[in-house]
Amino acid sequence: MGFHMQVMIAILLGFKRNWHIFAGLVFGVLVGIFFPKTMYAEVYKILDFIGQGFINIIQMVVLPLVISAIIIGISNIGDSRQLSKLGGKMLIYYGIITCLAVSIASVIAIILQPGINAQNLVNPDIIKDTQGFVQDAIKFQQENLAQIFLDIIPKNPFNALAEGKMIPIILFVTLFSIALTKAGEISRPLVSFFESIFAATMKVTDWIMYLAAPGIFALTATSVSSFGLGVFNDIAQYVTAIMLALGIQFFFVYPMMLKIFSKVPVLKLYSAVSEAMMVAFGTASSSATLPLTITCCEKRGISNRVCSFVLPLGATLNMDGTAIVQTIAVIFLAQMYGITLTPLLIAEIAFLAIIASSTSAGIPGAGLITIALVLNGIGLTPEQLVEGFALLFTLERFVDMLRTVCNVTSDTVVAAIIADNEGELNYELLGDNSPVQKA
Repeated sequence: MGFHMQVMIAILLGFKRNWHIFAGLVFGVLVGIFFPKTMYAEVYKILDFIGQGFINIIQMVVLPLVISAIIIGISNIGDSRQLSKLGGKMLIYYGIITCLAVSIASVIAIILQPGINAQNLVNPDIIKDTQGFVQDAIKFQQENLAQIFLDIIPKNPFNALAEGKMIPIILFVTLFSIALTKAGEISRPLVSFFESIFAATMKVTDWIMYLAAPGIFALTATSVSSFGLGVFNDIAQYVTAIMLALGIQFFFVYPMMLKIFSKVPVLKLYSAVSEAMMVAFGTASSSATLPLTITCCEKRGISNRVCSFVLPLGATLNMDGTAIVQTIAVIFLAQMYGITLTPLLIAEIAFLAIIASSTSAGIPGAGLITIALVLNGIGLTPEQLVEGFALLFTLERFVDMLRTVCNVTSDTVVAAIIADNEGELNYELLGDNSPVQKA
C-alpha cells in the first residue's frame, strides 16, 4: 500500500509542475457540474466548440509527426538486424501488456457481472430477440476478420493519408522507411527532408501546448455536463469494473513490467510523463497526445532513436486501455441481454478486443465504434442493442479519458523498457524535476 501511495505522490508532484493544466481539469469539472447540458445548452455548445477546436488544432500535426517520426526512427536504426531487434522487442512487450489487459478485464467483468443490474433498462422482448442472433457468430466473424486484414493493406497510400487511416499509413510508411534504409546514401536527402518536417512539427507542438489549459478545461466541462446522475444507479458496477481493471493495469501491470524487464524506477517515469498523462485525460486521444508524449520521453532521457520508433507505433497499435474497456463493455452488453457467456465465448471476446483495439484510431470515441467488431464476434450488432449502446455512449467520454491515460502510459513504459535494454536511457534526465514544457 505504501508503494502505491508513493506512485500517487509522484504523479501529484508532476501535476504541481504543470498546475495550469491541472487547474483546467478542476475548473472544467466544476463548470460541468454547475452548468449541465440539459439546462445550459448554449453554454455547452460554446465549450464544445472550444474543446473540439483544441483537438482539431493538435491533431493537425499528428500525420506529419507520425510519418516523419517513423521514417527518422527506422533510418536512424540503419542496420536491418537492429530494426528487427527493436521491432521484435516492441511487439513482444506490447503483446504481453495487452494480453494481461484483456485477461484482467474478463475476470473482473465475470466476477462483478455489471450487466445483470442493467437488465431492467431493456425491454424483455428485445432481450429475447437478441439471444437468437448468437448462433451465427462464427461465420460472420471469420468474414469480418478477413476483411479487416485486407483493409490493413492500402490500395492507394495517398487515399489512406487523405482519409486518415492510421494502420494502412503506418504499414506503408514502415515499408517505405525500410526501403530507404536499404537504398543507402542516395536516400539521405529524403530522410533529411523528413527530419526537417519532424523538427518543425515539434515546434508547432510547443506553440499548441500553450492552449492546453483552456482546451482541456472545455473538454472536461462538456464531458461532466453531459453526465446524467440517474443512470449511475443502474450501471455503477460497469463503471466500477472499468476503473478497477484500468487501475490494476496502471498500478500493478506497468510497474511489474518495468521491474521484470528493466531497471527503470516507476516513480520517476510516472512523474516524468505526468504532463502527457494529464493531456491524455483531457483530450481522450493518444494520437493528439503523441507530440507531447514524445517530448516528455525525449526530454526525460529516452533517446530519439527509441522514441521516434516505438511511440508513434504504440499510439496507434498499442491500445491496452481500449482493449480493457471493449472487453468489459461487450461482456456488460452480453449480460444485459441475457446471453450465456461460455469460456470459449469469453476467450473469443478477449481475442477480438485485442484486434479491435489495435485497429481503432487514437482519437476520442474511436474505441466505442470498434466495439462493433467484438459484438460481431458474438453475433450481435449495435443496432440490435440500442438501449445498451446508448448507455455506453452516455459514459463514453469519461471512460475514454481514463483508458487514454492507460494507453499513453503503456507506450511510455514500453519505450522506457526498450531504451533501458538498448542502453539508450539517460537516468540523470529521467530524475530531473524541471518542467518539460518550454517557457
